[in-house]
Amino acid sequence: MENLQILLSQHVGKPCAPIVKVGDKVKKGTLIAEPTGLGANIFSSAYGVVEEITDEMIVIKPDEEQKDEYVQIPEGTPLEMIKAAGVVGMGGAGFPTAVKIDTHFENGGYVLINASECEPGLKHNVQQIEDEPEKVIRGVKLVMEISGADKAIFAIKKKNRKAVETLDALLKDEPNISRHLLPDIYPMGEERAVVRECLGIELEPSQLPSAANSVVINSETCARVAEAVDERKPSFLKNLTVRGKLNGGSEAHVFIDVPVGTSVRSLIERAGGIDGEYGEIVMGGAFTGKSTDLDAPITKTTGAILVSMPFMDLHGASMGILVCACGGNYERMQELCKKYNAKEVSHCYCKQAQEQKNGSRKCERPGNCPGQVANNLQFKKDKCEYIIIGNCSDCSNTVMASGPKMGLKVLHQTDHVMRAVDHPLYRTLRVSKQVDQDLDVVDNVESN
Repeated sequence: MENLQILLSQHVGKPCAPIVKVGDKVKKGTLIAEPTGLGANIFSSAYGVVEEITDEMIVIKPDEEQKDEYVQIPEGTPLEMIKAAGVVGMGGAGFPTAVKIDTHFENGGYVLINASECEPGLKHNVQQIEDEPEKVIRGVKLVMEISGADKAIFAIKKKNRKAVETLDALLKDEPNISRHLLPDIYPMGEERAVVRECLGIELEPSQLPSAANSVVINSETCARVAEAVDERKPSFLKNLTVRGKLNGGSEAHVFIDVPVGTSVRSLIERAGGIDGEYGEIVMGGAFTGKSTDLDAPITKTTGAILVSMPFMDLHGASMGILVCACGGNYERMQELCKKYNAKEVSHCYCKQAQEQKNGSRKCERPGNCPGQVANNLQFKKDKCEYIIIGNCSDCSNTVMASGPKMGLKVLHQTDHVMRAVDHPLYRTLRVSKQVDQDLDVVDNVESN
């Protein structure tokens, strides 16, 4: 078994401080690092010995024999146990769950379960709902109890029929928990999109779901909440999808309860290994993930490992970059421009990508785009041959409405990954942005 590299920063906030030293023996669930401010406890995910401690990580050399038992967290109130277990948002953001749900709704409130599996090609959230729905629902009830919410709604894409049917069978006896079907477009998992779709409330970019008397929580996070309270289990495992240019084909490989700190290399090998030449390895989704390497470790927030097709060589062609709040930031788009061997000559921001106080950008109305003609005209003026876009499904559609007519060749930041996972490229929108809530009603649109 390879060494485990357990990063000290796996959440929103400052890195945790180690509380072990080199040579210490640890077990599964041994607390090895604590927050120094906003953050979450970090635990060993294996039996072994602490081999190295750096500013970034704790390296554990696992024992050859691994027991199933783990060190339990102390008993306490449900909220105290969730905090002690170090549960964070498993959908990617990594916000400490105990902080998020420590609210007290007045006049009712909603827990909105993000089961959208927003990034294309990922399957692990849906599979857990199919395989362990009772655990997820138990976690939902605990979050409702802690937050004081009197209603809960699962937000899940209509295309995931088996998972929806599994939920429907269990929720028929749960009058306070329902489900809302989502269209198969990106970014239906963005928090404000979940609020809009489930509650019909359009939040401003600076507003949190609490402004709509709600809290949004990932479905895997709900399962970890249940484990913390019912099993006194620390959070040291992660579900994820491995997919792409792999031996054996492009189908998704779903791994459940992977020890945090496991390397990308190990998981790719378990999925069959890389099939020949490839472009890059993306940790996270194709839209919001980052390029990584084989030795990088997974964390509590890792959702996927995606192996892409090789990049086309554009031989120094002029390229414009259109940055969208729903996709990669400017630095990520510049990285992709270089990997295509193109020359950046212009960049623009989607007019809905509003800059926030912390310098990040948020979409004004995620999933609904007013048009990109002005940006395309600027790219044309700047003599771009190609443009690379990081837009959502609808924004990509509006780029395509005018860009090609101006002679612009359009690439999407996800193209090299979409080809590897056998998913249609993001260009023209071919799905409805509204779906009938009856699972048996066919919406008569192509899958995006």
